[in-house]
Amino acid sequence: MTSSASAAADEAPPPTKPLWEVGVGAGVAAFPHYPGSDQTRAWVFPFPYIVYRGKYLRADRDGVRGQLLDTDRVNFNISVLGSLPVSSRDDNARAGMPDLKPTIEVGPSVEVHLWRSASRDMQLDLRMPVRLGITLESSPKTVGWQFTPNLNLDFTDVGHVSGLHAAVFAGPMFADSKYSDHYYTVAPQYATAARPAFHASGGYAGSQALVSMSRRFSRYWVGAFVRYANLAGAHFDDSPLVRQKSVLSGGIAVAWVFGQSSKMVASDE
Repeated sequence: MTSSASAAADEAPPPTKPLWEVGVGAGVAAFPHYPGSDQTRAWVFPFPYIVYRGKYLRADRDGVRGQLLDTDRVNFNISVLGSLPVSSRDDNARAGMPDLKPTIEVGPSVEVHLWRSASRDMQLDLRMPVRLGITLESSPKTVGWQFTPNLNLDFTDVGHVSGLHAAVFAGPMFADSKYSDHYYTVAPQYATAARPAFHASGGYAGSQALVSMSRRFSRYWVGAFVRYANLAGAHFDDSPLVRQKSVLSGGIAVAWVFGQSSKMVASDE
């Protein structure tokens, strides 16, 4: 038997898990008002716990996404994120300026599987999501595109603890001029002696890194994350709305899982 055949034979098959799981949970997270703000707000929030491991639609620790292409080497799916609202009355840097509406960011993402251990407990991916931001209001508006390529390293059953998962990712951020303008431009009518007019341009928007851990128990799920972003060198880093260039956020959540399907499917989680 050749070495490649031996490696294939030794590689463990993917485990099976329920097609779907449902539950309810609550969490607390602390975020800056916006990237570059020197003010932080803590949010306490309920959330539905939904895991779906379908062939074309998946909802799991990586978010909700449509699975448009899935091969041994490449995934092509739909990526979804969002941002929280910011009231300018509560933000010193933006006092007197329009509020920042909550947004949803949606777009395609290509994931390239670079490496996976034979035991399937570690996997390294290159992820390349491109998302368009849209405000959530009565008359939605687009707020531009963001591109955040990153290297993502996943660990399963960390320290041989069943169900303990960890992930680390890091990479640069890029945004078009409309996206940067939404957060960092100061129009002339909002300029003050302490906040001069500024027009934000697109391009490099900083770098980010995130560490997350979660564990599924028989009827409970617990997760936590810490995210660091650095805006030094960004095209808008001299905007008067950028009060600090190092941005730290994090959170923790707990969910009660009360239902799951009897149908089992293969899963690399």
